[in-house]
Amino acid sequence: MLKVFTGLLATLLVATLSSTIVTSTLPTILAELNGTQSHYTWVVTAMLLTSTVTTPIWGKLSDLFSKKMLYQVAIAIFTVGCVLGGFSQTMPQLIAFRAVQGIGLGGLQSLVQAVIAALVVPRERGRYGGYIGAIFAISTASGPLVGGLLVDSPLGWRWTFWVCVPITVIAFIVLGRILKLPVVKYDVSIDWFGATFIVGGVALLLVWITLAGKSFAWLSWHTAALLGGSAVLIALAVYVESKVREPVIPLHLFHNRTFTLAVVASLAVGTTMFVGTVFLVQYFQISRGFSPSIAGLLTLPMVIGMVCASTITGRIVSRIGRTKPFLLGGSLPLLAGLFLLASVDHATNLVWMSVFLTLLGIGVGSVMQNLVLVAQNTVGMRYVGVATAAVTFFRTLGGAIGVSALGAVLSAQVSDITAASLAARGLHADAHVSAGSLDFDALPAPVADIVRAAYGDATGTLFLISAALAVITAVSVLFIKEAPLRDTFDLADKPTPTPPTPANSHTPTRVRNPRSTPPRRSPRPSRRPRTRSRRFQIRRTAGTRAPARRNL
Repeated sequence: MLKVFTGLLATLLVATLSSTIVTSTLPTILAELNGTQSHYTWVVTAMLLTSTVTTPIWGKLSDLFSKKMLYQVAIAIFTVGCVLGGFSQTMPQLIAFRAVQGIGLGGLQSLVQAVIAALVVPRERGRYGGYIGAIFAISTASGPLVGGLLVDSPLGWRWTFWVCVPITVIAFIVLGRILKLPVVKYDVSIDWFGATFIVGGVALLLVWITLAGKSFAWLSWHTAALLGGSAVLIALAVYVESKVREPVIPLHLFHNRTFTLAVVASLAVGTTMFVGTVFLVQYFQISRGFSPSIAGLLTLPMVIGMVCASTITGRIVSRIGRTKPFLLGGSLPLLAGLFLLASVDHATNLVWMSVFLTLLGIGVGSVMQNLVLVAQNTVGMRYVGVATAAVTFFRTLGGAIGVSALGAVLSAQVSDITAASLAARGLHADAHVSAGSLDFDALPAPVADIVRAAYGDATGTLFLISAALAVITAVSVLFIKEAPLRDTFDLADKPTPTPPTPANSHTPTRVRNPRSTPPRRSPRPSRRPRTRSRRFQIRRTAGTRAPARRNL
């Protein structure tokens, strides 16, 4: 089990690392490949978009096919995206290869916990979930640090993609040799229409959030077309999912209040987590003027908070079998950290900011993995893949929407603050500045200082919006119904049905031989489980007394 778990954690490490490793290298990449601020958002959003829309599909397939085979397919797709991303020559190529990485990432994020659920009973999953949360925290938050070290070294930014390849190849081989999972065969019926409608509806929504306010106005025919198309496709997806035999996302799961609240809480947690990792690095680099590697180091307080909280709470949850105390307890530092970060500007004391980030990390680490555990404990083994994927899907969706929407808010705030600061000095905003260019070397020193300060002052607004969303998380976990974690697999949903009795089978009739001694009266049948007893069972054949046997 240790070797299997190590292989799973290795792939999860590099997969989640890849989602944030480029954040500290994007200024260098944009300068070399002639990118713009809009490309900055798309490099991050492309991977989030494809990983989000494919997550429920991976989860459903894991309930129908071999989880091991699907996990290896996800590793292969992710590895191909990494290799091609390192050879990118233009920004559109880089964005396309990041989308390929996202397809593999969607499978790895959802399948790792589905594989653990197939090996470990719910009560013990808390401990393993704590380690998964710690790895997720380390890789997500330390991605900017690793990227900064690589871009500052002679290796260059291309190795931010290639560094993941050796680990994924080794994990592919190791898991292929040692991972043994029970193969359960079902009458497979793939919901292709539902999957297509879900992917299309979510993709149009994310495209609108990414482009609105940049490529077209918020109130325009582009907005009407994208939102209208998204609404129609999602409505069709809901209709199809309610009719087909094997829906991608079974709607009956949302009839359970606990499962629904876990999904809603994950949506807000995803927004908080991705906003903290993506925009904090940009804040430290642009507003405070630190190098990419130092900017990554300054996020370590959040990483330490997430790792400690996830690991400690996971072990305690496995010991006591309860999750709600940690969900409620984790929501408090989450809210406190976000509201304190809302006061950040371009001159905030870095020591106090480390305290704020530690609180944020403790909150996210205590809540994130326990929400997955709550969802898995609510459903049976038959739907464990779908339940895991649903929570991961909405968490990633929250992150994708948060990065795109709050990125637009940041650009608008920076433009407004910059224009106001220049106007106060009797200057006019240059077109290059208003477009959100990150090329500060091309700006006069006084103007560059104004733009840097504007980035720092606008960052607090992002955390204020995130704090408002975190209130939704706190309210959701408050109303989650506590259910003790099972210490066995769900036998009521055991996937392998009992084979039917053959039609020509019959129970032999017991015949009494009048020449033999009268048999002892057998006890009345009981539905209670067998226990140790002093009763004996006598079997008779034609005149022959069988030896007595204890019924244990």
